[in-house]
Amino acid sequence: MTHPPPKILVPLADGFEEIEAVTVIDVLRRADLDVTVAALGNLQVRGAHEMTIEADVILADLDLSVFGAVCLPGGMEGALTMMEDERLLGFVRDLHGRGSLVSAICAAPMVLARAGIEVGQQMTSHPAVRERLGEAEVCSEPRVVRSGALITSQGPGTSMEFALALVEEICGAAKAEELAAAMVVAVPHSAS
Repeated sequence: MTHPPPKILVPLADGFEEIEAVTVIDVLRRADLDVTVAALGNLQVRGAHEMTIEADVILADLDLSVFGAVCLPGGMEGALTMMEDERLLGFVRDLHGRGSLVSAICAAPMVLARAGIEVGQQMTSHPAVRERLGEAEVCSEPRVVRSGALITSQGPGTSMEFALALVEEICGAAKAEELAAAMVVAVPHSAS
């Protein structure tokens, strides 16, 4: 008997990277996963490029114990705000400690380092913040890095690969491949 897929939390703070957030939320919901978009401030969250998204709920109003996975979108301003949210950092630590899915893209892997879960983990991020990943084993390739249940990626241009990697982690490769085909995603040729 398989476990039901986890409820997934996607926290947003002002200055989040729009492509990363929207791509992940969209692809996870296409996979019929339960995704909650939670604002660290007001429900109307302003992105790094002046696009505004209305979150489902305010993070402070949530019972975080119902979530079994987290995906942190990047954007420097948003990542810096998430790094200062002690409740979010504690949630990330708790999920990681249980071996649950923790994921971050672009500047957001800095949040993982601030939470103290980077030690000994392979991680990637946007090149501009790689020196801010603490004691992680920092990788410039591949574009999406898996280290157990920790998945990190590099930036807006890797958002679709990242989102599909999350679907694969939660739902299996067949579901990720089905979604990629339905969305006409170009599958990179693996080097052999």
